[in-house]
Amino acid sequence: MTDPHPDPAIVARLRAAGCVFAEDEARLIAEAATDADQLEDLVAKRVSGLPLEPLIGWAEFCGLRIRVAPGVFVPRHRTEFLVEQAVALAAPDAVVLDLCCGAGAIGAAIASRVGDGVELVACDIEPAAVRSARENIEPRGTVYEGDLFNALPASLRGRVDVLAVNAPYVPTEAIALMPPEARLYEPAVALDGGADGLAVQRRVAAEAAAWLAPGGSLLIETSGEQAARTAALFEEAGLLVRTVASDEYDTTVVVATSSR
Repeated sequence: MTDPHPDPAIVARLRAAGCVFAEDEARLIAEAATDADQLEDLVAKRVSGLPLEPLIGWAEFCGLRIRVAPGVFVPRHRTEFLVEQAVALAAPDAVVLDLCCGAGAIGAAIASRVGDGVELVACDIEPAAVRSARENIEPRGTVYEGDLFNALPASLRGRVDVLAVNAPYVPTEAIALMPPEARLYEPAVALDGGADGLAVQRRVAAEAAAWLAPGGSLLIETSGEQAARTAALFEEAGLLVRTVASDEYDTTVVVATSSR
């Protein structure tokens, strides 16, 4: 159902439920619905608190429509900054690895901007995320299911030019403070970074250097408060580290480059 003018009654219901961008959401929900019954079902679910993106089946990210199924981590706008930094480092024939890929948004966005010469690989431990990632990446690239680098073929070791990582970095106790759309409907494995938020980042840092090509770079999203500790993890792993931040995106990315 497509209508450039959202139904005022639906807009009012969404706004009353706390949807800040009620007009836009009403338009997107109407676009996703095939008939009046489905439209009512989608509106009712959104009003009850279900996240918008899984309801309509996609999330906008870097100008792409990324397929997102229920129960899958929804790519955040702030992560577009990581993509921009990665694209600036990627040669036309780069080997790009999207680690902790979720729905594969980062890898898909990098490949779409760099071009067809990119060799794209992605992996995630969560089965539902892997299914969504395969919809977004294959056959353009390959998606593996498993725990971090253990999911990857040995042939990739020492070949990765751009290693993009959006590992969970929310401290366990802070999960309860997240918006309900995240803490109630996204998998804990995609949010929980352990007691200090750095548990998964430590594991990535311990192995990353072995997977990077000479001169290859890892880019990992973190918070402004955690950035110094994140940077230290990769410095201790023997990588050359710099930190970049964006007020526009309200995010921080640590870039760690192989010195080989």
